Amino acid sequence: MWYAILSKDVPNSLALRLKERGAHRKRLNALKNEGRLFLAGPFPSTDSEDPGEEGFSGSLIVAEFNSLQDAVDWADKDPYNLAGVYENFEVKPFIKVLP
Repeated sequence: MWYAILSKDVPNSLALRLKERGAHRKRLNALKNEGRLFLAGPFPSTDSEDPGEEGFSGSLIVAEFNSLQDAVDWADKDPYNLAGVYENFEVKPFIKVLP
């Protein structure tokens, strides 16, 4: 089943994000290579594709896992979470309807 992982960043998370970006993307690419990643990306803090020093306010990942607990466990081990980029995260089952 698909699961949405909604993460909220701590204030001023940009430096931590940049430090952990490689490890974070490596895990996302592993999901992609397994055919389990639907989409992933950050929420810019400003109405811009390049928020600059404003950074990001959180992230959304939609990926396939065997269970809600597997999705929570995966999110809990995310490098951004372990490094303190995320203030918190929430995992919800997701049903793709359109397109």
